[in-house]
Amino acid sequence: MSTSMPTTCQKLRLGETYEGKQGFSYFQGIARETTGSQAICMHMLRIPPGGRANAHMHESHETAIYVIEGEAIMYWGEKLENLMETNAGDLIYIPAGVPHLPINSGSREAVAVIARTDPHEQESVKLLPELEDLVPQ
Repeated sequence: MSTSMPTTCQKLRLGETYEGKQGFSYFQGIARETTGSQAICMHMLRIPPGGRANAHMHESHETAIYVIEGEAIMYWGEKLENLMETNAGDLIYIPAGVPHLPINSGSREAVAVIARTDPHEQESVKLLPELEDLVPQ
């Protein structure tokens, strides 16, 4: 693991996965742990039909998502009171500190590229179990 500024460009291929606190498996991508990145991480997420994350937020980091395939819904807000439908081709922005809970509501796998301003990806994840029952199963 590098803690100094990278001095060379790097190329990665999707391969290994890791289990995120959010309840999904992520394909390991660009992060401080893999490339020495200082301010960003980017990885791919595949959510099976019916897959549901744990309610969570990223305390001090923004998230950008590009939906490549499939569809999903995302509950968001202080009490997860808002609902956003997403489909292939959509770009989603989640500000730092906003609770959210995505669910694959479709009949096929949803695939997305996710980028965050947290180079470690998991460090700013705060689980919000008290919000879980606010979203229908």
